Amino acid sequence: MNPLRDPIELAGEYVLGTLSAAQRREVEQALPNDATLRAAVEYWEARLLPLTTLAEPVPPSAALWTRIERSVMQTKTQAPTPARQAASTGTGWWNKLNVWRGLAAGGFAAAAIMAVVVGVRLQPDVAPRYMVVLAAPQTAAPGWVIRATGSNTLRLEPLVTTAVPARRALQLWTKADGWQGPVSLGLVQPGKAVDVRLDKLPPLQPNQLFEITLEPEQGSPIGRPTGPILYIGRAVKAM
Repeated sequence: MNPLRDPIELAGEYVLGTLSAAQRREVEQALPNDATLRAAVEYWEARLLPLTTLAEPVPPSAALWTRIERSVMQTKTQAPTPARQAASTGTGWWNKLNVWRGLAAGGFAAAAIMAVVVGVRLQPDVAPRYMVVLAAPQTAAPGWVIRATGSNTLRLEPLVTTAVPARRALQLWTKADGWQGPVSLGLVQPGKAVDVRLDKLPPLQPNQLFEITLEPEQGSPIGRPTGPILYIGRAVKAM
C-alpha cells in the first residue's frame, strides 16, 4: 500500500468500493495492524451511511440478484484469511444488502457520496453535523452539496455548473418544519462554492428543506421563491 496516500481519502474510497481489486486487498491486509486506517474506515462508514436514505430503493432485476447470490456463495466457500475476517466483522456497512439497494437507485446516492469523498475532503475533527445533497427534481441528479461547517455556518459546494439565462440568478432557500415559509439564504454563483451564515435562523434540524430556484438577477422581489426549483434536498445528520 502506498504510504504516501492520505488515510482519510483511502478509507473513503475503500468504503465506497471504488478501489481496484488489488488496492482493496492491500487495505484489507493493512486493517488488522493499522489503527489509523481502521479509525478512518469507521469514520467514513458513520458519515456516508446517512446518505443512502436520500434515494428510494429500486429493486434490481431477478437476473442481477441471481448473479449477486452466486458471487456471495462463491466468496463464502473460500477459506477465510485474517484480512477477510477483519473486513467482514464489526460494522462494515458495505456488507449490508439494504445499503446497496439504496445506493442502486439511479446512482443518485452513490454519486453524491463520491462527490463528498473526492470534492469535499472532510477531516474527522471538523466533520459536519448535517449534510444536504441538492438534486434536480426531474432527474434526481445531484447538483450541489451543503455541509454544516459550524453551529451557524454552511458550505455550499457545486457538483455541476448550472447554465443561467441572462438577467436571471440562482437563489438559495431553506425551510424547517413549523416555519411559515422559506427563508432566503442569498444568491449563489453557478459553479462556485460559497459560505452561508445562519446567524438569524434557528439551529439546523433533521429533514430541513433546502432548494435553489431560478429568480430575477437581483433575487426574488417578494421574499419567497417565484421561479422554478432547480435543485432540492433535505438535511440528514452526518455524525
